[in-house]
Amino acid sequence: MLSKYHEQMDFSCPMSDYPRPQMRRESYFCLNGNWNYVIKGKHRQISGQALVPFSLESELGGGISPLKADEMLIMEREFTLPEGFRNQRVVLHLDACDAQCEVFVNGQAVGSGSCGYLPVECEITSALEAINHLKVIIRDPTEAAGQPRGKQSSHPKGIWYTAQSGLWQTVWIESVPEQYITSIKMTPHLDDGTLQLLVHASSNGIVEAEVEGETFEFRTGIPACIQIKNVHPWSPEDPYLYDLKLKLNQDEVCSYFAMRKFSIEKDSQGIKRLFLNHRPVFHTGLLDQGYMSDTLLSWPCDQAMIDDILTAKSMGFNMLRKHIKIEPLRWYYHCDRLGMLVWQDMVNGGGPYNKFTINLPLFTDIHYKDNLYWLFGRSSLKEREHWIKDLKGMIDHLYNVPSIAMWVIFNEGWGQFDVDKAYELVKTMDSSRTILPCSGWHDQKIGELRSWHVYFRPYQFKKDKLDRCVVLSEFGGYQLPVQGHLVSEQPYGYKNITDSSHMEKELTELYLNQILPGMKQGLSASVFTQLSDVEREVNGLITYDRKVLKINPDVMKALNDKLKLE
Repeated sequence: MLSKYHEQMDFSCPMSDYPRPQMRRESYFCLNGNWNYVIKGKHRQISGQALVPFSLESELGGGISPLKADEMLIMEREFTLPEGFRNQRVVLHLDACDAQCEVFVNGQAVGSGSCGYLPVECEITSALEAINHLKVIIRDPTEAAGQPRGKQSSHPKGIWYTAQSGLWQTVWIESVPEQYITSIKMTPHLDDGTLQLLVHASSNGIVEAEVEGETFEFRTGIPACIQIKNVHPWSPEDPYLYDLKLKLNQDEVCSYFAMRKFSIEKDSQGIKRLFLNHRPVFHTGLLDQGYMSDTLLSWPCDQAMIDDILTAKSMGFNMLRKHIKIEPLRWYYHCDRLGMLVWQDMVNGGGPYNKFTINLPLFTDIHYKDNLYWLFGRSSLKEREHWIKDLKGMIDHLYNVPSIAMWVIFNEGWGQFDVDKAYELVKTMDSSRTILPCSGWHDQKIGELRSWHVYFRPYQFKKDKLDRCVVLSEFGGYQLPVQGHLVSEQPYGYKNITDSSHMEKELTELYLNQILPGMKQGLSASVFTQLSDVEREVNGLITYDRKVLKINPDVMKALNDKLKLE
């Protein structure tokens, strides 16, 4: 089913906007477009052309049936660098390849990746020729290898979606000097008006940083403290971003940052709340899975990202919970500049999940210890170590994003294990954000947040026995199929809704009778399921193709406007 963006897409080079807004260089060569592919396996050998950056299983990427565990996918193309493009070093970026990949340039191995949601970076300088052949060999066992896979399933139904393979985010090349900046780490300290800035480079040197007309110098590899005059805090209502320019000899990078502080504090009534810049803010959000009808995990164009965020804002929501997916960096950039709080989920993994383990707390409130690895599909030590490595990778990758207010480590017990250790790891890596160890259930009684998922009964606020901040991180799931905008005649959801007026009536009663009273008693956040329909799951406020908004946004905004804390 084609999305509303199909006619405005650039099919010669889709998603060609600069992909890394917080580390921009003038050097940029995009390799999106038509690639050749071959699939080799025991039961099929097929070849054809695929449109990158869309997975082969998506309608625009090729529309093939999902890659099997015993199959190998080879994707390849030729490229010639533009005249004058090449500097001293050339770096190739695969922003996301699902899942395990090996990268070759002119037959020379240049890099590899093992997480389908994090970027792969390869220096290719020594491998380059006048005309270059780029080949990526991909394997994607989905559940069979216990890898991070999110909502992907070999047997999609209900809340589980089509498994995907291949290059599903932008592939691009940049050229840099011999000495160049390799990473930036920015930590704002609102209370004392400083930015801690750590710059790593290919070799050590002196960095020159420019912020609002002032210049600072410091060495690479050593944290620098930059004083910000007349601090302008970032918030959803006023998403102020500071420009940052960095120079290391011949290398120049443009970036941005924001001054803001996320914390859990007590309000005037002694209730623990989510605070932004030392004021309590109720996070009223939507579950956002980031799927599109014709491109699945990928985005068809930059405007599609912007419109999803603006649609949520038009309905009065100030937060999106990015559910079991790591987005392209441009999506976070738009949240930063438009003013949208983000709760960022880690992508789940592990073996097949035990339905009894996953569903038991929903009906009984019984919670298992998550060191019972076999109950959670986590018997393999190697797979657990792989997931921890990718958790670290996600936090490093997204650390600088101003709008990310919270890290969500596990969801509903999907591949959960040793969350106490994972929580301490995340807290050590990033003390500037709040951390939700378990969203939903199998609560291990740790951390500063207590999360609830409520779908099949009215929500009633319960004060946490450990005096943690209470959030309702999933609820709703109202099913409203819109004819002509469905991919299945067997739609899935949690409560049947007949039409838009019925939806507005039910939402009004839900928010006025359950969420608003809960907020007054101590609830600090609510996440309605969900922003858009996804495959068979039709409980979105927007259809899967983004062509129909199921409610009047003014009705939803009036409800959200009531969710304000003094």
